[in-house]
Amino acid sequence: MLKPIGCVLGVVLAATLVPRAVADSSQAPANRAAQTAQPGGESRGDEGIPVTSDLVKRKCGTCHLPDEKGRLSRISYRRTTPEGWEQTIKRMITLNNVPLEPAEARDIVRYLADHHGLAPDEAKAAAFEVERRLIEYSYPGDKDTERTCSTCHSMGRVVAQRRTKEEWTLLLEMHRAIYPGTDTVFRRGLGQRRGGAPQSGAPPEDTRHPMDRAIEHLSSTFPLTTAEWAAWSATMRPPQLQGRWALAGYQPGRGPVFGQVIVSNQGDPSSGDFTTETTFTYARGGQTVTRRGRGLVYTGFQWRGRSSGDGTPFTIPGVSTDWREVLFVDREWRSAEGRWFTGGYNELGLDVRLRRVGADPIVLGVAEPMIKAGVSQQELHLYGANLPASPSQADVNFGPGVTVDRIVSSTPTQMVVSVSVAPGAAVGRRAVILGGATGEADVAVYNTIDYIKVRPQAGIARLGGAAQFPKGFQQFEAIAYAKGPDGKADTKDDVELGLIDAYWTLEEYTATFNDDDKEFVGDINAETGLFTPNVDGPNPKRRHNANNYGDVWVVASYPRSLAMNRGSNVRSVKGRAHLLVTVPAYILFEQPEVGR
Repeated sequence: MLKPIGCVLGVVLAATLVPRAVADSSQAPANRAAQTAQPGGESRGDEGIPVTSDLVKRKCGTCHLPDEKGRLSRISYRRTTPEGWEQTIKRMITLNNVPLEPAEARDIVRYLADHHGLAPDEAKAAAFEVERRLIEYSYPGDKDTERTCSTCHSMGRVVAQRRTKEEWTLLLEMHRAIYPGTDTVFRRGLGQRRGGAPQSGAPPEDTRHPMDRAIEHLSSTFPLTTAEWAAWSATMRPPQLQGRWALAGYQPGRGPVFGQVIVSNQGDPSSGDFTTETTFTYARGGQTVTRRGRGLVYTGFQWRGRSSGDGTPFTIPGVSTDWREVLFVDREWRSAEGRWFTGGYNELGLDVRLRRVGADPIVLGVAEPMIKAGVSQQELHLYGANLPASPSQADVNFGPGVTVDRIVSSTPTQMVVSVSVAPGAAVGRRAVILGGATGEADVAVYNTIDYIKVRPQAGIARLGGAAQFPKGFQQFEAIAYAKGPDGKADTKDDVELGLIDAYWTLEEYTATFNDDDKEFVGDINAETGLFTPNVDGPNPKRRHNANNYGDVWVVASYPRSLAMNRGSNVRSVKGRAHLLVTVPAYILFEQPEVGR
C-alpha cells in the first residue's frame, strides 16, 4: 500500500476548505435520510443485524450507539467483504483516532466479515475486485449509477456491499462531505438526459438529481436483507479444509501449472485458520516451485492467505516473493478457485483451481495445448492425482482421428502418452477422457496456425522506481488460432490453440507529431513478453524534459526463430496489442492485511 493514510488525510484537510455552498448545494436530494435518522437506529424498522461481539461493542459502541435490539448505528445496517470492513476500520483509526491494537483490529474484521458479510452468490459478483484483476468491467445494472460511481473508483467496491436505503444515502453524503469535487460528479448530467422536445409516447424525462437516481438503484439492487444472506448465515459453519488438494493453475506468459496443496489446521479446527504446503510444476519448462503459507477463511468460504518460498517464478527486481491468495471455497468443501498474486499493483499472478483429493483419480490438464493433424508419435503429458499405475491404451481417449500409440510412462501425478493424429482429423478442441477419472482436460487438433492474438489487447504499465512508488509491470502472451469451418480468420468458429513461444518487440504508436515514446517508456523481454517500464520523473534526455510515459505497440512474431532470422524468406505470423505506460498510482485503496 502506497502511503494511503497520508493521502487520505490530505483529502480530508482539503475537504474542510470546501465552501459551505457546495456541501449544501440546492441540487441535493430533497429528502435526506440523514436528517431523519435517530440515534441508535430507531428509525430503521426491523432491519439491522444485532452485534453480539463484546470487542466490537466496546471499541465501536462509543460512537456507534446501540439500540434496544443490540444493533449499532451504521454497523448493523451494512454487509461487505473482509477487505471492505478493513477499509472501514482503517478510516476509523485514521480520521477518528479509534485506539486499536493490531490483534484487536484483526478480530473485529473477522467478526464483521463473518456476521455482517456476504453470501457466496453475492460475493462472487465482486470477485474481480478482491482478486485484484485488472479487467475491463461493464456493470450490467444502471448505467447512470455506474457513471456516477466509477468516475472515482471501481464498481467492484459498490457491488461488494449491501446496505439499507438510509445507509446508501449516508454513504453518498459522506462522499460529498469528505472528498472535494464529488458534488460536481454527482450533479453531472442533471437535466441532460435527452435533448429536444420529448417524443410522443416517450416516458417523461428523469430530471432527478443523479444522487437520488443512484440511491434508488443501489438500495433496490443491493439491499441489506436478501434471501441469499438469510439462507447462508443460517447454516454457515467453519469449513473443514484439512487434507490434500490437487492444484491446476495458469500464469499468463508461462502457461499451465499443476501440483498439490497440503492444508493443515492452525490451532482450533473450528477457527478457520490453516497452514499450507504447496508444490507445483510449470508444464512448460518443468520448473518446480515449493511454498509455505497461512490462510484465513472468512464467512465460511472466503479464503485469504499469504505464502512465501523458494523457486518463485516472479524473480523480478523490486517485486515481492510473497504472494497473496484469494480463493472462494465451494459449499461442499470439495473445490476452490481464485487468484494468487504479487507485484506493486498486484499485476503478476496465477489463476488457481483446487480440488480435494480422495481415493478416485483426478485429471487436471494437459501440458501441450495442441497436436497436429497428420503427425505421428506426438507425446502428451497428462497431469492429475491418483492416476493409475498401469493404464492401458484403451483407458485414454482423445476422440475420432487420434490414436493412442502407447503409454510411455505413468506415475500418480503424471502420465505421458504417445498419440498419432490422422491427416483428416477434424480441427477443434478435444476433451481428454481417462477411464474412471474425474476432472477436465482438453487439447486442440490443428493443421496450421493461421494467426495469433496478443493478450491482453490493451495493457497498462506504470512508471516507478525513482522514488517510493513501485513499477507496474505488464505481462503479454501470444495465443495461436486456427480458422474454423467458414475458412475466415477472427470469426466465432475459430479454434483457440493455446500459448506459443513468440518473439517480442515494441513499435511506435504514433499519437503525436515526432512521437518518440518507444525510446523512453521501457523495454520488453524478447522471449517472455514481460514489459518493464522506465523510471518515473522528468527525463532531461527527452524533449521538453518530459516524463517517460507514452503509448507503444507490443508485437509478437511467430515462429520465434524466423522472427529473429531477418534474412529468412519465410514470413512469420504477427499479432500486436496496445500498451499505455503511465504514471504511478499515487493512492491505492488496498487491504492486504486480511490475508495475515
